[in-house]
Amino acid sequence: MRAYGVVRAQSAVLRQTRNGLRLGQPCPLQRWASTAILRPRQLAPTANSRTWQTRRHQSGAAAAVLQQAKEDNLAQETIIENLSQEEAFRLSRVRNIGIAAHIDSGKTTATERVLFYTGRIKSIHEVRGKDSVGAKMDSMDLEREKGITIQSAATFCDWIKKNPETGTEDKYHINLIDTPGHIDFTIEVERALRVLDGAVMILCAVSGVQSQTITVDRQMRRYNVPRIIFVNKMDRMGANPFKAIDQVNHKLRLPAAAVQIPIGSEDTFQGVVDLIRMKAIYNEGSKGEIIRETDEIPAQLQGLAKERRAKLIEMLADVDEEMAELFLDEQEPTSDQIKAAVRRATISRKFAPVFMGSALADKSVQPMLDGVCDYLPNPSEVENLALDRRRQEASVKLVPYNSLPFVGLAFKLEESNFGQLTYIRVYQGSLKKSANVYNARTDKKVRIPRIVRMHSNEMEEVNEVGAGEICAVFGVDCSSGDTFTDGTLGYSMTSMFVPEPVISLSIHPKNSKDGNNFSKAMNRFQREDPTFRVHVDQESSETIISGMGELHLDIYVERMRREYKVDCATGQPQVAYRETITQHIPFDHLLKKQTGGAGDYARVVGWIEPTPPPELPEGAPEGAVGPAYGPNFFETQITGGTISEKFLYACEKGFHASCEKGPMLGHRVLGVSMVINDGATHMTDSSEQAFKRATEQAFRKAFAAAQPQVLEPLMKTTVTAPNEFQGNIVALLNKRNATITETIIGAEDFELHAETSLNSMFGFSSLLRAGSQGKGEFTMEFSHYAPAPRDLQKELVAKFEKARIEKNK
Repeated sequence: MRAYGVVRAQSAVLRQTRNGLRLGQPCPLQRWASTAILRPRQLAPTANSRTWQTRRHQSGAAAAVLQQAKEDNLAQETIIENLSQEEAFRLSRVRNIGIAAHIDSGKTTATERVLFYTGRIKSIHEVRGKDSVGAKMDSMDLEREKGITIQSAATFCDWIKKNPETGTEDKYHINLIDTPGHIDFTIEVERALRVLDGAVMILCAVSGVQSQTITVDRQMRRYNVPRIIFVNKMDRMGANPFKAIDQVNHKLRLPAAAVQIPIGSEDTFQGVVDLIRMKAIYNEGSKGEIIRETDEIPAQLQGLAKERRAKLIEMLADVDEEMAELFLDEQEPTSDQIKAAVRRATISRKFAPVFMGSALADKSVQPMLDGVCDYLPNPSEVENLALDRRRQEASVKLVPYNSLPFVGLAFKLEESNFGQLTYIRVYQGSLKKSANVYNARTDKKVRIPRIVRMHSNEMEEVNEVGAGEICAVFGVDCSSGDTFTDGTLGYSMTSMFVPEPVISLSIHPKNSKDGNNFSKAMNRFQREDPTFRVHVDQESSETIISGMGELHLDIYVERMRREYKVDCATGQPQVAYRETITQHIPFDHLLKKQTGGAGDYARVVGWIEPTPPPELPEGAPEGAVGPAYGPNFFETQITGGTISEKFLYACEKGFHASCEKGPMLGHRVLGVSMVINDGATHMTDSSEQAFKRATEQAFRKAFAAAQPQVLEPLMKTTVTAPNEFQGNIVALLNKRNATITETIIGAEDFELHAETSLNSMFGFSSLLRAGSQGKGEFTMEFSHYAPAPRDLQKELVAKFEKARIEKNK
């Protein structure tokens, strides 16, 4: 129930504020705008004088707004009010939007209809169509074969929005990015939402809010992106848009209400009823390209239409003060008042209007496009911040005026036939062909040779791009997330969130001659995708690739084969095991070798034993646990000069060489001390090399007798998932012999802390997704080494011995 008294009190305050303004009390914005530099000058009656003075005023206003932005007290309303007439009109007709949703919700299919209805393409092709052409935005062969979106694709189109009341037509320029739905390619959604002003979240009318929908919602909130919702697949069996709306309200905790209701459902779905204007809308023509509106709402839907319209107004009254005042005064709002309230609440991210239709059946996509124009913000209505490096990285607001110094963000890199293609969002100023810009990260000057607008894999060359637009440039050497300026401002944009990889594979080319192309592919993929990581393991010398999932890495392996003609073999990365001993063992080893000339002679006497673990430093937190094994330690206790100093130095080298590759598995040795307290030398046959080898042999013999152990790395593992999956996840961890240390149960999610062996966690990410419907997440970090299970130790030693025998054949 609504807190009636609170709303009434807020309404009263609002009326008092408005009355105060009517009585002549200037608001802060009015006082600011009345300063000398922003006050319009009295214009002379001549046309030339009027034009000159208007330009002068606009230039002065822009300079004042820029200064106000630097002082960090600039309101978004001030930016809008001081736009020149031309700029205000241009920006009001621009929409930068993304289409994001769970897998198979119909994003690419909906985008295909948008391009067709806006005249950008001449015919419609399906994602998994029989004609084998594929959707326009799925330009990669892999995308068309698998029927999924792998890379986000940008396009632009113009939508003619018709006003049925006045008969006028308004032309809107839409920059659109179609994003992948699979969680493995979540970085593509991340970087798209980083630069967009609004989004269309698509829901399946049957499935409603799904696991990736929750992830997309989290990303939209991270970047403060307003959204409208399109409930797709209304022609499918079991379609229920109102269930999906309830899930948005409860699962996403986002106030949402229908601005349309369906006419029919499943196979009888015909169109929608617009609840704001109370009109029925039908699609006609072979591809639904003709829109027919009528005042005649089907009789069986009139009651539902009135009920849902009342619910829409009631929900708007909760999030919008002007609507609350009308609601409390029991006044029926006009359609214009409802539209204005929906727009205000949507842009402020307090509300999401819900449209519905079926992209595959060519129904009700055009009203959704009207909703993009009506309710999503234009670039001047969105607050974008940068950091001013000249003022200790103070936050500064960016102003989308063409006349101000240029600021842009490179948010996506792509390799093309013409070189590196860099996608740039222009936030302030304009970007011109052949202009010189500065990379804020490197402070290097870069020339812009070509500017293009992208249409999937096609491009259209342009000479200039204004503030609030998205474009791509060629020939610019940079990294994803770099900021470009004209050099007069020390601004840098904040970087986007990059999730940590969850799965790793070892990889190597099958043919050694492919090493050069293999390196090129690795370098390119790392530049394009921040979630794709490559490193060489120092211990095993394996090349390890890490990513967001098995599909993510499989796609890159397949792309290497297709684009670089490199066949690769992959496998599990080698776990960094360690070896240690558990007993004190003395040794007395003699190396004596005579080969005709100078021989080898060295005798070393002493013992090896486990090194005690180091004590915790003073001031360590209570309950802290230090390393279980100490460092490797070498000591000499020679008396009487039985071994000379230079030979003792060779003994130490032999000890450290033995610790690099242990006798059991060839892994590093941990926590072993070696003491040499006696020995013997030969006048001619003793050498540094002989004592080094004697120490290594003595170490191996004593190590084998000191009850050695294999140590495996244990990881601190944190799993987060909704409460209903707790049993599944605990069972998964128990199968891996995990030790659960703590469980924190919240209102909806739980967090589980455990210690697990790294070896047992391979493949866990896929099982976690299956066991939590994709809603579970986990992180791992190294904790300490502990003895591996006896069975695993025997298996590892036998495998190592077999490999050594094979190598020596």
